[in-house]
Amino acid sequence: MSQQDVVIVGGGIVGCVLAKGLSEQAGLSVTLVDAASPSNAASSSNASSSSNESNVFNPLTDTRVIALARRTVNELNAMGVGLAELAKQNQGKIEHIEVSDKGGIGLTNLSSSEFGINTFGQVVSLSALTHNVMSQSKQYQHIAPATVTHLARETDSTLVTLNNGSTINAKLLVIADGGRSSLAQQVGLTRHTDDYQQVAIIFNAHTSEPHHNKAYERFTKNGPVAFLPFDSEINGHVAKGKGFSVVWTVAREHAESLIQLSPEAFIRRLQQEFGYRQGQITAISELASYPLALSYTDALTSHRAVVVGNAAQALHPIAGQGFNLGLRDIITLVNTLKGVTDPGEFNVLNDYAAKRSKDRTATITLTDTLVRTFSNSHFPLVAARNMALTALNVIPSAKRAFVQQTTGYGRSV
Repeated sequence: MSQQDVVIVGGGIVGCVLAKGLSEQAGLSVTLVDAASPSNAASSSNASSSSNESNVFNPLTDTRVIALARRTVNELNAMGVGLAELAKQNQGKIEHIEVSDKGGIGLTNLSSSEFGINTFGQVVSLSALTHNVMSQSKQYQHIAPATVTHLARETDSTLVTLNNGSTINAKLLVIADGGRSSLAQQVGLTRHTDDYQQVAIIFNAHTSEPHHNKAYERFTKNGPVAFLPFDSEINGHVAKGKGFSVVWTVAREHAESLIQLSPEAFIRRLQQEFGYRQGQITAISELASYPLALSYTDALTSHRAVVVGNAAQALHPIAGQGFNLGLRDIITLVNTLKGVTDPGEFNVLNDYAAKRSKDRTATITLTDTLVRTFSNSHFPLVAARNMALTALNVIPSAKRAFVQQTTGYGRSV
């Protein structure tokens, strides 16, 4: 039996960064349990496997691209994650943002220089970021592939049994295994889910005009279309300043018919929704999709257990807040556990939950409100949101508050 201060279940980017932070900055003994096999890291995300592991989500081959808010970038750099290395591969800077409403007059333009900052954030490949963290020297134990088969919580510890027969006795269990986590329910946390009846279609795109580090959020009656500056290779051609990562949110009943279109027909439909801000859309990569819902646990902690990242709250991708909220979870947890002898003690976990409450509630509310306000063709809401976008563009204090919240430095954070 292994004796540890903390056992983390979930080897995605949240679990990896947390393991690094708790072991290096909080000085705790940590074991990270990961369902995905490290041997799959070198394989393509499209490669197939004859083993059961082919059905296990592997963060090392995750095709998603994410926008790290300015605070997240600063916090990760402070933890030694080294985002500068990723920037050498793909700059991904966000210096300008345009928010618009299709068919309306509402328009907001933001430039980082207006607010005395160099960027609003950085766009990175999730798999590249995970590789970056995992390739660094580890002061924690990493067990993979392995899954939890049994939990037994006692007064002073939690006994975790794995499918390989090994057991870990830890003072604190951290659940970081994503929005479909069953462990959260096993430790007594209730999960609430609100289905948005929408699907996110994700892919990379090339355009005829350079992006100049500008990101776009365009609202349509079926949902938002987000373009993030990110240069990728499509059909052997590298974008070189004309590439984007795209998240196109559509009503569920329209998703399958869109996905089945030929690339040429898909581009025509996308161009109709996005417009010609970047000239012609010249190429798209393979498409991936996933259903959208708001999912969150009723509490962040239970006896000797804490839930973080998407396991705690999985949000709609609108405004790109979900992953950044999860990173703020783990930064707060690392800081809370520095210098403590018992990381699972009730008062310690209660302190963590109190610190996360305001930011969590505000971000969930903001995201959910944006979804319901901007994925709607009801005339009063259309008029109201266009007025809001226009006001945001001309009222400096409103702009400043919006930028502070979305970059991770709002009053609620």
